[in-house]
Amino acid sequence: MTSPSSDTPRRFGTVAIVGRPNVGKSTLLNALVGAKVSITSHKAQTTRHRILGVTTRGASQFAFVDTPGFQTQHMHALNRAMNRTVTGALGEVDLVLWVLEAGKILPQDRTVLEVLPDDRPVIVVVNKLDRITPREKLLPWLAELGQLRTFAEIVPMSAQKKADASRLLAIMEPYLREGEWGYEEDALTDRSERFLAAEILREKLFRLTGDELPYTSTVVIEQFAQEGQLRRISAAIIVDRDGHKAMVIGAGGERLKRISTEARQDMQALFDGPVFLEVWVKTRSGWADDQAAVRAFGYED
Repeated sequence: MTSPSSDTPRRFGTVAIVGRPNVGKSTLLNALVGAKVSITSHKAQTTRHRILGVTTRGASQFAFVDTPGFQTQHMHALNRAMNRTVTGALGEVDLVLWVLEAGKILPQDRTVLEVLPDDRPVIVVVNKLDRITPREKLLPWLAELGQLRTFAEIVPMSAQKKADASRLLAIMEPYLREGEWGYEEDALTDRSERFLAAEILREKLFRLTGDELPYTSTVVIEQFAQEGQLRRISAAIIVDRDGHKAMVIGAGGERLKRISTEARQDMQALFDGPVFLEVWVKTRSGWADDQAAVRAFGYED
């Protein structure tokens, strides 16, 4: 982050990051912000809320909205809420980043293409470029991509490379509007520590259960109190069945212990202070199909 000179006009803009599940949207957001504000996992559909990340570069400030992957299957109450989050974000931003996986345009990608706005610039981020060798193999695919509609830019890159993230910020900068910033210069996110604690725990839950646990499992922070530098947090992992509960706890409680330990370590790094974390596992059958439960657990409806 660099401070602007006094004679440089400030720029500000909101940017939606959209795409099908598991194309690297959250990894891209974290790279652009330079800090972990959105959880990542190999399991698709990990992001469920609009996560706002902020980065300031010279005289320009970007407010990024990382959205859930657009859902086309299993349209229960949770997925409907997630899709409303995506379409709502698209109607409120200055610029859209449509994230694709290099070399692939799947039916789910085309579904996202259909909801992209016509009245805002859309930059295509062709992610996971490092998986394509040699790079020349991508040229016919890029030509096909350019025929889908008029895009402001098409940017092949790898979200895990710092230099690529910096290059993308420079490409986006002219699309920001002149005007005052929306956030303080050192802001990283508008989300509360309570929210971030739940996201960190949910990330560890999915990472350490792999494909065994249905993605409908969630995390609720039941208590969050700060005592000096200490954060005292009580959290519940909500699962759909008792069998899933046993899966999370693991033999002798070892898996739950590891989930809790790794989550606590990440929280301490993010909050820059000690954390006391207490985690329980609770069963609530069918909650993802229950609109009232979806709202109660903090998902937009």
